[in-house]
Amino acid sequence: MTTITRTALVTGAGGQDGIYLARLLIQEGYRVVGTVRPGARDSPAAQVYLDGVEVVEHDQRDGAGFERLLEDLRPDEIYNLAGFTSVGASWDYAEEVAETNGLAVLRILESLVRHRNRCGSAPRFFQPSSSEMFGTADHMPQTESTPHHPRSPYAVSKSFAHHLTVNYRESYGLFTSTATLYNHESPLRPEKFVTRKISRAVAEIALGQRETVTLGNLDVRRDWGFAGDYVRAMHLMLQQDSPADFLIATGQSQPLSELLRVAFATVGIDDPSPYVRQDPALKRPADVADLYGDPTKAREQLGWEASVTFHEMVEHMVRIDLQRLSSGGDDVAEFLLP
Repeated sequence: MTTITRTALVTGAGGQDGIYLARLLIQEGYRVVGTVRPGARDSPAAQVYLDGVEVVEHDQRDGAGFERLLEDLRPDEIYNLAGFTSVGASWDYAEEVAETNGLAVLRILESLVRHRNRCGSAPRFFQPSSSEMFGTADHMPQTESTPHHPRSPYAVSKSFAHHLTVNYRESYGLFTSTATLYNHESPLRPEKFVTRKISRAVAEIALGQRETVTLGNLDVRRDWGFAGDYVRAMHLMLQQDSPADFLIATGQSQPLSELLRVAFATVGIDDPSPYVRQDPALKRPADVADLYGDPTKAREQLGWEASVTFHEMVEHMVRIDLQRLSSGGDDVAEFLLP
């Protein structure tokens, strides 16, 4: 029987990363408390994937509510995974993005300072940053020291939160670490994300349930990894002797057209072109052509490496969507891992 020695608070536990991380922490023997949006406590995802997690409803923008959680739980570690996650949609909800991804982090950090002053110590804090912060980076691959040039409201908000987290570490001596995360996917991605949109559409085409999929820019390149790998890095970061900033990536970029090719090949279709339509309206006002990161620091200091390849991840997502459609159920726990 595992003895619980630490408590972890995971905000956004109902999202892709929150689910993978919460399950990892439970395996590691933690007591895990996870926040979900108000009204989402009884969602199918929470019921199926968050077994063993103490689920509480919390609005990420509610600073006073977070302070109460902090006081009641006294967690050892906080993983702040709640937030607005869609780059494309951030153009339509710029103010909400700034509030949820930016100012909410400021309120959390202020709460940690006050908690430390009252109690003598504060929990270790993890903040997920995004490769989108680099925007039109002037060199490839990016490293932890690459300057930020954000190209969307989402990227601006993540850059703000990143610098705040570093600043509060340097100014107040808090144990606050950031991970600049490159695109990481899984069968738990919502369909508003292009990777899951593709895997679902390919599965439906293979089953004769649709004829085409409509996409935007097929030339955009990203460093795509598997979400289960990336949450391992999050946990490792808060186990270090000192807080630090890391870049978590595979070190390789792939065009969206290659993701399409692998997805269709998984169902035996060698040429995707007859099934793909392009819509200029799906292109973002200011897109980033290519991003890929150098994970050397994470490999050398954390002992972390991606274990699932790009091709394995895409194939897994398509196979799981085939199973979902064939079984008629979206929430099956064994869908989580390759």
